[in-house]
Amino acid sequence: MPQAITYYLQDYTLPPYLVEQVELFFELDDALTIVRAKSVLRRRPGGTAVPLVLDGQMLVIRQLRLDGRPLAPHEYQQNEESLTLHQVPEAFTLEVETAIQPVANTALEGLYASSGNLCTQCEAEGFRRITYYPDRPDVMARFTTTLTGDKIRYPVLLSNGNLEASGDLADGRHWARWVDPFPKPCYLFALVAGDLTRIADRYTTQSGREVDLHLYVQHRNAHQCDHAMTSLKKAMAWDEQVYGREYDLAVYQIVAVDDFNMGAMENKGLNIFNSRYVLARPETATDDDFEAIEGVIAHEYFHNWSGNRVTCRDWFQLSLKEGFTVFRDQEFTADMTSRAVKRIRDVQRLRTAQFREDSGPLAHPVRPTSYQEINNFYTVTVYEKGAEVVRMIHRLLGATAFRQGTDCYFTRHDGQAVTTDDFVQAMEDTTGVDLGQFRRWYSQAGTPQVTGQGQYDGVGNRYILTLQQSCSPTPNQATKKPFHIPLAMGLVGPDGQDLPLRLAGEPGPVGTSRVLELRTTQETFVFEGITAPPIPSLLRGFSAPVKLVMDYPDDALAFLMAHDSDLFNRWEAGQRLTVRIFLRLLADYADNRPLVMPPAWGQAMGQLLENDPGDRRLVAEALTLPSEAYLAEQVSPVDPTAIHTVRRFLRTALANCWGELFLATYQANHDPEGAFRADEEAIGQRRLKNVCLSYLLERDDASGVELAYRQFQQANNMTDAITALGLLANQDSPVRQLALDTFYDRWHHDPLVLDKWFSLQATSRLPGTLAAVQQLLTHPEFRLTNPNKVRALIGAFSHGNSLHFHDPSGSGYTFLAQQVLTLDPLNPQIAARLLNAMSDWRRYEPHRRRLLEQQLQRILATPQLSKDVTEIAGKSLGS
Repeated sequence: MPQAITYYLQDYTLPPYLVEQVELFFELDDALTIVRAKSVLRRRPGGTAVPLVLDGQMLVIRQLRLDGRPLAPHEYQQNEESLTLHQVPEAFTLEVETAIQPVANTALEGLYASSGNLCTQCEAEGFRRITYYPDRPDVMARFTTTLTGDKIRYPVLLSNGNLEASGDLADGRHWARWVDPFPKPCYLFALVAGDLTRIADRYTTQSGREVDLHLYVQHRNAHQCDHAMTSLKKAMAWDEQVYGREYDLAVYQIVAVDDFNMGAMENKGLNIFNSRYVLARPETATDDDFEAIEGVIAHEYFHNWSGNRVTCRDWFQLSLKEGFTVFRDQEFTADMTSRAVKRIRDVQRLRTAQFREDSGPLAHPVRPTSYQEINNFYTVTVYEKGAEVVRMIHRLLGATAFRQGTDCYFTRHDGQAVTTDDFVQAMEDTTGVDLGQFRRWYSQAGTPQVTGQGQYDGVGNRYILTLQQSCSPTPNQATKKPFHIPLAMGLVGPDGQDLPLRLAGEPGPVGTSRVLELRTTQETFVFEGITAPPIPSLLRGFSAPVKLVMDYPDDALAFLMAHDSDLFNRWEAGQRLTVRIFLRLLADYADNRPLVMPPAWGQAMGQLLENDPGDRRLVAEALTLPSEAYLAEQVSPVDPTAIHTVRRFLRTALANCWGELFLATYQANHDPEGAFRADEEAIGQRRLKNVCLSYLLERDDASGVELAYRQFQQANNMTDAITALGLLANQDSPVRQLALDTFYDRWHHDPLVLDKWFSLQATSRLPGTLAAVQQLLTHPEFRLTNPNKVRALIGAFSHGNSLHFHDPSGSGYTFLAQQVLTLDPLNPQIAARLLNAMSDWRRYEPHRRRLLEQQLQRILATPQLSKDVTEIAGKSLGS
């Protein structure tokens, strides 16, 4: 492996040569594929004559021609990373013929084999494993692709664009030619060849055009595609209605493959998906799976405009397409399901994953300034925090003005590769709003902290709110300039109603919820006409990705928990109160004092069930205690054993206090004889009853286990079955293994369902879990070369089982380090993502910190380490 190179945003230069069009010819075979690329290139206008440097890895050159003339060896130079032509004319045609071995490509980048089929993954830099080419997103060309292969082995031949022609050859092979009329960077190139079945449908666009919809899967999975197809049509209609974006080709194709590093890929007109985000039926997929499939299908479709028609200039601008498109898919899901629950879940992921990243050695801005391996920057910061940045623009401008801004952006930059500044500029030019300071959200890393302090002036009938902002140092950014922070808020009166809001100097109230704009280190806002002491409801809807510090009394949080009109903040008040109780008990635990549940907190939690549940999904979220990962963010240093013990104490205390109510609620929402339904009401009932069931198993009696096992046996859907099995997996009971064996016997033929079986065992809180995981590595259904299996077992243990991964013996750390080193030569991208579980090692108490550091040093000292893992380990250690 060549020495790692660090790339810097400040060093960006325009490409010296542009590609006008590319003709690709593939002679497909999983053992040896021949690729002929015929490209028409020209020097960039205004550019100077320089050598042509093309990217390429693991390629064997068979032919090389310039304007039809074979090149002599002295006219070019080839190394492990590139092909350099020393002298080329201003405009020319280059023909390159290369040979590649798809079946040996375990990294799953470029062209590779999966379940007997061939497919590609070219983002970010996989195309260079197919042919020599300027593999960068700002080189956009029109592609024509001709595929040739054995008709029996590869009856389906797919690529980007529209099918122009196809036919049979005399030797048992056949061919297909695909033409993409839209210029694209090579990272959006795709092909699929294999024995697949097609599910077909049609969609009529808002302008009346007919689009063929084709979904390709393995034959055995044809009955699991209805939901994916329905989701696609919903997404197409939503994008027309909300953004005015219409699909632009004659056919839209989705292919599901079993071996895939990511969730899915938005290749122009030919989306390639991890099968877990396509295949679903009630017997095999949970309610969460159905929602995730709908969201990912939408995400990749939305990329047709926010990523494909307008793409990113360089990989530092990755959030231009990903942050914007995540925001779009979040809003789509919110419109399709419960908006409040969707917002809660998005914020939970942001706080547990992105806030952690922002406070550790891997912190980086939404628009990074440097990288060694771009695959390491497909992060929650680029995606989820990037989406929050777009959401803040939406909140500052309002829905109508934001839509005008996106119309301008899509029209102005159609067919271009642009930057995050271009996106913000379109918003400014359309609305006249100055977003100059706001741009710091793209350039500064870290999570800002906003501290609020309120004072009621009964004499002047005023409420005075003072807000301060700060942001801790992050790698290479010791000091931060103030952010432009939109803070949505309201004031709740003693009767539980929102008060009219009139800032000093305003002629009258402007609604009961408004957005304050915090731009400096400290600002004071004075509300007039407030006739009684209010309780402030701040950061409504989580209007900015910040940490809010406000000294609420316990009774004020309980009041907001019962009355806040903003459903997110109502849930948030309960979470804040729970965290406060947890921290007090954690201190008691550290000092060996007895743990006692505060009665007021227990009463407030029970009232969630005693009152009319209303939105059952929302109640289920409110009853769910903050995760161990989120609680770990609230303390320093981190002791995972203490966190697990205290959190479990709170759950057990609630279960003992409200056991009968949990049981009654479970029974009221459980109908074992009823037919399965997938509507919002039924989903809410399942979610609420399963939360209640989880509490019932915390009690020290056998009735909860019996109830879970009965639900497992009777379940007519995967949501109920896997929930019950997951609860039983945490129980030291004879029925535990019986249930696990029963599940395996039923579903061992289904790889995606079996992934759930692996994960449940990897995340068990029972002693001996690591030994069970190590044993499962030898299971005949586990494959280290399959990313889904790795994530389901090794990833679930290291990222989802804090108790046992952080066992004081250090055995979990040793285990993960060995798996990373074993996986690195096979698939460096997945190995690096696993290693992220160790990146925040400095947060832990001294003993664990020392053990984590030792394993990171062990990894970094290993010869022939990939760039992916080297960068993560090196940055984690600060080297």
